[in-house]
Amino acid sequence: MNRIKNSTYIFVIMTVLFLFLQPQGVAAEPLIPIPNINLNVETATEPQQVVDSVKLLIFLTLLSMVPAFLMMLTSFTRIIVVLSFLRTALGTQQTPPNQVLIGLALFLTIFIMQPVYQDINKDAIQPYLANQLTYEQATDQAAKPLRDFMVRQTREKDLGLFLNIAKMDKPQNVDQVPMSVLVPSFVISELKTAFQIGFVLFVPFLVIDMVVASTLMSMGMFMLPPVMVALPFKLLLFVMVDGWYLVIKSLVETFR
Repeated sequence: MNRIKNSTYIFVIMTVLFLFLQPQGVAAEPLIPIPNINLNVETATEPQQVVDSVKLLIFLTLLSMVPAFLMMLTSFTRIIVVLSFLRTALGTQQTPPNQVLIGLALFLTIFIMQPVYQDINKDAIQPYLANQLTYEQATDQAAKPLRDFMVRQTREKDLGLFLNIAKMDKPQNVDQVPMSVLVPSFVISELKTAFQIGFVLFVPFLVIDMVVASTLMSMGMFMLPPVMVALPFKLLLFVMVDGWYLVIKSLVETFR
């Protein structure tokens, strides 16, 4: 047994020595070439090169803020909160998983916000890329469709709250409301709407839980968890009424 172990050790040592002490010329060429990437900063010779560099810098800055824009300035907040309430009401814990809910909320957001994006692309992005608008003009044009969408979903009470906190005079129209006031007003309005929809979703499943708990108590089955017994009935109800169709349809129509 010891001889086998010694032979194994000798074989390993010889293999390591062969790999590290072999001549350099014997080494084979790599099968996959490794790219050589260089980032060079050179002096601009034309004004257009400076403009393109500034556009690239602005684009990278906006790209880093996309997650915040997606969560706070679109329909994403209401959708993901409602879907989370639905999963909690069903009592399925991590089914569907978070990745599925976030992906569904993301694509629903793209679907709902597509008309807004088309207006921004037509009135702001394309004219700016064609050098027909300055950066300030393009920003103002891009804010108009987004502002219209946010105003339609924002309650006057929430808007008045932040106007009072900021100690600002009541504006003549919504176009005079700054984005620093409109954005938080829009977010808390979205949260209230999402909680209202979540309450409506909870009611039928809560009734099932109460019926199952009362039935088990009357039968003397105190050791059997009511949640475990109610789960199949809640899933059966959700499937029979085509729950996903009704929830998504009602949720999307709240933005019309």
